[in-house]
Amino acid sequence: MTAIRLLLVDDDPLVRAGLSFMMGGADDIEIVGEAADGAEVEALVDRTRPDVVLMDIRMPTVDGLTATERLRAREDAPQVVVLTTFHADEQVLRALRVGAAGFVLKDTPPAEILAAVRRVAAGDPVLSPTVTRQLMRHAVGTAADTRRTRARERLAALNDREREVAVAVGRGLANAAIATGLFMSVATVKTHVSRILAKLDLNNRVQIALLAYDAGLLEEEQEEH
Repeated sequence: MTAIRLLLVDDDPLVRAGLSFMMGGADDIEIVGEAADGAEVEALVDRTRPDVVLMDIRMPTVDGLTATERLRAREDAPQVVVLTTFHADEQVLRALRVGAAGFVLKDTPPAEILAAVRRVAAGDPVLSPTVTRQLMRHAVGTAADTRRTRARERLAALNDREREVAVAVGRGLANAAIATGLFMSVATVKTHVSRILAKLDLNNRVQIALLAYDAGLLEEEQEEH
């Protein structure tokens, strides 16, 4: 089994040391580098080729949001998991919008941080349905009218089935649950998700979920039921 290549980015040396100690004990994770600021990230990514970057948000020169946006704009970009001390910080939302695959709290138990890195490396977002709903409610409440109009214009590119899948992703459902709920195979769900990402020029499922919430699709679904 090929080890997951992990890059640690945090301006606090104690945090980096703790993460390095914790992650270094896992047989399936290899720490390929560490950075103390977002300004160092792109050069380190070029040199070490990580699969996942564990990224602090608040750093002195280049913050994690800017570093994430720069990374996710690249071809063959690594997945990014944001490190934060807040559940629904506005900067976390911005990081998710520019392509982060999810976030973990700095006081998260070690086993859960390890699981988060493994999930992201496998292509799954790191957002539980509960946290997803909390974040989306916060997102929709900020400049909601403008974002709703723009989101609906973008989602017009989807067909009816793709729109249903987008709503299910917005609810935080995994592919198997979506397949059961919409009476299709898991492979078909994956195909729809891939088409949605391509049509809307999005990076990952988290961005699909954000767009679905921005457009008010989940509110409409609740009203229908």
